[in-house]
Amino acid sequence: MIDKNEVLKAVETAIEGTDLFVVDVEVSPAKSIIVEVDSPENIDIDTCTSLTRKIEELLPAELEDYDLEVGSAGLTSPFRVRGQWEKNVGNEIELLTADGRKLTGVLASLGEDDFTLEYQVKEKLPGKKRPEMVTKSERIPLENVKKASYLLRFK
Repeated sequence: MIDKNEVLKAVETAIEGTDLFVVDVEVSPAKSIIVEVDSPENIDIDTCTSLTRKIEELLPAELEDYDLEVGSAGLTSPFRVRGQWEKNVGNEIELLTADGRKLTGVLASLGEDDFTLEYQVKEKLPGKKRPEMVTKSERIPLENVKKASYLLRFK
């Protein structure tokens, strides 16, 4: 069986000096390796191809007959690592909290172990007949997030 830590070490060495970061590494018993990376910028196919070659050079020679797939984290993929949170500060995200709330808003800031989400809600304001849209700002601990992802909107 291929050791996931060996693969991870090879990937980290291959991306050294770039703005790429590892999102996930999967190693299956069927000798299939899937590496998912991301970057603050867009990742193109040439970057993935180049990274594949570098990883193959860094993996031990005794590994044989394995399939290596290198790709970028999809736009709507859930956030798995801090780099994805950092990349999306200022963007609209969708999240599900541990207490079951589904929120959509702008990731306004990111702290060490929490973040600020700004979102719109309808609220009846004093002296008004109808509810109006109001912007709320809420600090949410990262540990209270079940799932978060970039919100893709088509215009």
